[in-house]
Amino acid sequence: MSQPPSDADLKTHIRDHYAERAVAASQSQPCGCGCSCGPAASVEPMDDVARGLYSVAETGDLPATAVLASLGCGNPTALADLLPGEVVLDLGSGGGIDVLLSARRVGSTGKAYGLDMTDEMLALARENQQKAGVENVEFLKGELEDIPLPDASVDVIISNCVVNLSTDKDRALAEAFRVLKPGGRFAISDVLFQGDMSQVPRTLLDDPGAWSACISGALEERDFVARLTRAGFADASVEVTAVYDGSAENNMCGAPPMPEGVQLVSGFVRAVKPAPTSCCGGGGCC
Repeated sequence: MSQPPSDADLKTHIRDHYAERAVAASQSQPCGCGCSCGPAASVEPMDDVARGLYSVAETGDLPATAVLASLGCGNPTALADLLPGEVVLDLGSGGGIDVLLSARRVGSTGKAYGLDMTDEMLALARENQQKAGVENVEFLKGELEDIPLPDASVDVIISNCVVNLSTDKDRALAEAFRVLKPGGRFAISDVLFQGDMSQVPRTLLDDPGAWSACISGALEERDFVARLTRAGFADASVEVTAVYDGSAENNMCGAPPMPEGVQLVSGFVRAVKPAPTSCCGGGGCC
């Protein structure tokens, strides 16, 4: 029986996979030809799962390569209900689409950070930032398990199909909790399992390719909520947005059909970092 891949091997495989995707996006023409392709509004992500997640109004003035490189399973910028002046952090920012959209929503008095561990994705994101002419953005190199930002420095954390890639999700969620301000929001899109995980084949869960495809590292829905609660979050919840049944029309990056009683889904995952209890005077708190 072969040994499951180590965390280091998985991380290398994931980094290489997304480096290839960044290079492919940067070298692609939206039309797949040498002709004039028209406005960026007609560009769709190369990733099948990500298609249709953003409106023309959102992507129309973004660089084509930012749209092409989108590899998510949802639209966290719509989920988060961002406000002017807020500080936003996108975990696993890829080509930068969600960071650029967030920067637009928080305005010149706010800021949007993008965090990624892949040099090629960071280079592509910074190029897209320059093309878009957006100044209230900063892309950081780092990992979800060790976020290079101070405690309580972020109002909102978003992420688009990336937390499932972490090999230490408890540490990643603890770091998210650390950098959020009291009252801050955790609002991400991610892939999750529903059902009895003991029924999922071990060969699938240990497959590095399936990890990179956002399948094998996905948490079971109730497990995700429980981990958020253990990390200190309140009001943790999951809203399912798509169910992947393994058919040619409704698949998730080549995932096989799930065993009976198990589903692979995309969902909006929400939680809040509790604010300190207010004091009522008289030396006591209520």
